[in-house]
Amino acid sequence: MSRLGIKICGLSTTDTLHAALKHGASHVGLMHFPKSPRHLELEALHGLATQIPAHVGRVVVMVDPDDTLVSAITAPGVVSALQLHGKESPQRVAEIAARTGLEIWKVISVKRADDIASAAAYTGAAHRILFDAKTPEGSALPGGMGVRFDWGLLAGYHGALPWALSGGLDAANVAAAIAQTGVPLVDVSSGVESAPGIKDVDKIAAFCKAVNAS
Repeated sequence: MSRLGIKICGLSTTDTLHAALKHGASHVGLMHFPKSPRHLELEALHGLATQIPAHVGRVVVMVDPDDTLVSAITAPGVVSALQLHGKESPQRVAEIAARTGLEIWKVISVKRADDIASAAAYTGAAHRILFDAKTPEGSALPGGMGVRFDWGLLAGYHGALPWALSGGLDAANVAAAIAQTGVPLVDVSSGVESAPGIKDVDKIAAFCKAVNAS
């Protein structure tokens, strides 16, 4: 069985980045969305990205970015993937993929079974689907709130694209999520924080240990 992928998302400091790398993260997520407590300005984002070794995915999370922002994020050449967490259509996702030549992750916000089914529309546009919990109505944030959905909706899931799971994961429940869904890659943000936007190196270590023991 191949090793499960681990993405630690919303990192903002060198110490927490190094903790993620030390404990075996396959991907690191950096956030550029001003409403988020994990937001990084471009200079800080690019500075952290340059510290990530080439074998680790360098994923920048954005919400409905325009072409100017996409260009600003990707111009230095230190990003390996873009995670689109807004209402981007399959056509828009395909445009960004063509414009950047990067791997594109499309987030699908899930509450019901038909949300899972909607991922099929992104076949041929995105490179990976990330199933995340739908945040409460009226929320300013599209994710990173520790909300989870019914993982049973993904039991036996076989989509056309590689996929990942996010939403309410932490060291205590990630093994159960993996067992229930068979997911190949798990993504955590608030589940390894001591406060919103503040990553905890011990929680990062515990999460990675729990995944690797699954």
